[in-house]
Amino acid sequence: MIKSMTAYACAEKTNELLTVSIEIRSVNSRHLDAVVRAGHGYALLEEKIKAALAEKISRGRVEIKVVIKDERQEANAFEIDTVKAKAYHDALVRLKTEFNLAGDISVDLMAGVNGLVRPVDAGKDTDACWPMVRDCLYRALDGLDAMRGKEGDYLAEDFTRRLEFIENRIMQIEARSHGLLEIYKKRLEERIISLTGKGIEIDSGRIEQEAALLADRSEISEELVRAQSHVRQFYEIMKAEEPGGRKLNFLLQEFNREFNTMGSKTGNTDISHMIVEVKAELEKLREQVQNVE
Repeated sequence: MIKSMTAYACAEKTNELLTVSIEIRSVNSRHLDAVVRAGHGYALLEEKIKAALAEKISRGRVEIKVVIKDERQEANAFEIDTVKAKAYHDALVRLKTEFNLAGDISVDLMAGVNGLVRPVDAGKDTDACWPMVRDCLYRALDGLDAMRGKEGDYLAEDFTRRLEFIENRIMQIEARSHGLLEIYKKRLEERIISLTGKGIEIDSGRIEQEAALLADRSEISEELVRAQSHVRQFYEIMKAEEPGGRKLNFLLQEFNREFNTMGSKTGNTDISHMIVEVKAELEKLREQVQNVE
């Protein structure tokens, strides 16, 4: 099944002590590129999150933002730097005395000093909060996977339309290629007449031989068979359970090679025009395949 690499999802999980919220954004990338932001004190969770992500996603740049709110009392405690507070207070008293200043030394004035009142670093119990984070992460990943699958369905519909167009052109090219011998015979005769005039006798056997040589050089049946095989493989990869973006990208390269060869071999104008149309569709397919996981 086709899945897009572009999606967004979020999830939140709460209990009496913790609230965990997770946002995930994914975009195109050749490989799995995970960026996790878990906040101060939770760096140890980042590798676990990346490992869980790798179980679900094989390709794409994935940005994960984790916000953990700890409601424990000790997690929200504050402490006073009493040494710094006393030194600052003494300095203010000396300042008032030295310059005979009026005014009280208030709590507001003291509390405004940077670092005088600061949060207590109670430490983050990452092992205790991991089950909550893991469950929230899996919920967000399920949402991401659903959106990637939905976007992938749209891509699959577009792929199917373009493949049907290519199949139709392959059949038309095959039909046109069967009469190449007669076309080359006629062209040779017309060319000879235009160069020598109608008065010269044309050796029909030699014309037949030269036309057969040109037709043999322009033989594209093998390329057509391989192109038809590539179409079938494309459909099979689309239906497979495992991610197929890399395979489809490689297959499109093979597609292009076959039609480039056909274009260089055939001298038929109609076939050349159809090959150009097919290559335009292959380019559109290539652009869309860059979105596939």
